[in-house]
Amino acid sequence: MSAAKRLLVTGATGFVGEHVRLACVAGGAFSGWEFCPAPKGWNILEAERVKALVSEVRPDGVLHLAAQSFVPRSFEAPRETLEVNLMGTLNLLQALSATGFKGRMIYVSSGDVYGRVADESLPVDESTPVAPRSPYAVSKVAAEHLCLQWQRSEGLEAMIARPFNHVGPGQDAHFVLPALARQVAEIESGRKSPVIDAGDIYATRDFTDVRDVVAAYAAMLASGVAGQTYLIASGRERRVRDLLDAMCDLAGVSPQIRQDPDKLRPAEQRRMVADAGLLRRDTGWMPRIALENTLLDILNDARNKL
Repeated sequence: MSAAKRLLVTGATGFVGEHVRLACVAGGAFSGWEFCPAPKGWNILEAERVKALVSEVRPDGVLHLAAQSFVPRSFEAPRETLEVNLMGTLNLLQALSATGFKGRMIYVSSGDVYGRVADESLPVDESTPVAPRSPYAVSKVAAEHLCLQWQRSEGLEAMIARPFNHVGPGQDAHFVLPALARQVAEIESGRKSPVIDAGDIYATRDFTDVRDVVAAYAAMLASGVAGQTYLIASGRERRVRDLLDAMCDLAGVSPQIRQDPDKLRPAEQRRMVADAGLLRRDTGWMPRIALENTLLDILNDARNKL
């Protein structure tokens, strides 16, 4: 029996990293890979520690998740966002070069790089021009180009993943669906009056279960094309309000919905949907988990945290 390949995962203690860990067990999307997380408290801005970690792990593949990924925070702290997301990526690339890394790397970017897209230009795909509207999105575009430069000039087998809204159990309540699910669970349990404070719930987004997103990363490492950028999305446009209504139905509650101006983003995109056809053609990946099942998992997660 061949030894498991070693997968170095930065940002491993976060929402997606935990699902990557679970996917490395037998039968999971990363079956055959050994989960090698960057340790808790590890700082990607400390170049020597990054190099030491890569030297210790000697990975066969790298999934680069580590980031300042909360968009509102990027407006509050743009320098921090750029340092973590761009300079941290540079530290990782230099460490891979210095240690003779010969495997494949996925840089996890974001669908936010497209900015505000006209309705007639939807769905977006890899040919859609990027037009970042937040410091977070700027940092992601810059780091994408840095990784692709490394691929062209250093021979690194790097690929770019642009996931759109990925959701599921374990996501931080700063994000829209778990934030709404927490309020639904509180109303259901009698801990909150039947009023939900929400942002722009009439915006649409392309939501994919985080476990399907993780499966896409595994598919890219297995059969993606080096130097390519791949969108990861369901291809379905959904209103946040409809998903909130579905969770309310699951909980058997009928609350009043109240818009909270503090929850509105200054660079909000009204509609979004993406085409992941290139990823499907190159790797065979398709989303497998029905969003209705995802919503129930998110609601149960909120119930368990009360």
